[in-house]
Amino acid sequence: MDAPRVAVLPPIPQVEHAVRASGGVTVSDPAEADAIVWMDPSSPEGLRDALAKSPAGWVQLPFAGIEEFLAAGVIDPGRTWTCAKGTYGPTVAEHALGLVLTAARMLHRHARQQSWMRRSEFASARRLKGTTVLLVGTGGIGAALAEMLAPLEPRIIGVNRSGQPLAGAAKTVTVKDLKTVVGESDFIVLSAALTPETEHLFNEQVIALMRPNAWLVNVGRGRLIDTDALADALREKRIGGAALDVTDPEPLPDGHPLWSIEDVVITSHAANTWEMAIPDLAERVRRNVELFARGEPLEGLVDVKLGY
Repeated sequence: MDAPRVAVLPPIPQVEHAVRASGGVTVSDPAEADAIVWMDPSSPEGLRDALAKSPAGWVQLPFAGIEEFLAAGVIDPGRTWTCAKGTYGPTVAEHALGLVLTAARMLHRHARQQSWMRRSEFASARRLKGTTVLLVGTGGIGAALAEMLAPLEPRIIGVNRSGQPLAGAAKTVTVKDLKTVVGESDFIVLSAALTPETEHLFNEQVIALMRPNAWLVNVGRGRLIDTDALADALREKRIGGAALDVTDPEPLPDGHPLWSIEDVVITSHAANTWEMAIPDLAERVRRNVELFARGEPLEGLVDVKLGY
């Protein structure tokens, strides 16, 4: 096709530059666009308005999670949809690794101190070598985290929908077999997509299977965990702790019980800031505009039926 006309909405100079670098043409009016790169993750309604007057056959969404757009009924099967899945894997995996190390070395307790700690207060700190890390979700984040963990020598178990082996994992099981591996794990990292099947994946029954010193780390979506069940388990010290970059509800309200539990770390959805995301998203857009112009399959294709 001729150079595709792409509307970047709202306009972001770095992303517009990526469109032009790939041979595309930026336009400001959706009615003139062959494709729309939607840059506002908080406004499904704005995208709906833009699409109402646009012939765009392809829409690029800014993040991997698309549940808000699905819930708003914006995503229709008559267009090609892509999201940023896989784009931010290493960025979020770095944050997840930091949370795992914080839990293992009890850095959260040290950071909150205003006087010298007694050794007995951090006697349960441990190396990752010889522990078991369960990665629930083996896409871009899980795969990148497995690679980062490898030099630290934990045993890694993967969990995904298909059972496709995760590189570097001792074994990989399907989600339906999750309960068989939870009890083996010292650290459980959630990065799975949020779908009707994974909502409250870690409910009261699954949390009850965790080891007494195990930590639950969530860098995926808050609703992967039943928050009330998690808070109960933490208050009653039935599990070791939780490190949460995402929560349900989000933002987590002031005064919520999770704020006051000692072995909880909350990082306010900071694993992938907008400033970190823009360069990676711009590169994804550059490649996809090239592929779109050639009529080739795009990266990060959304399966509308599966919801990610």
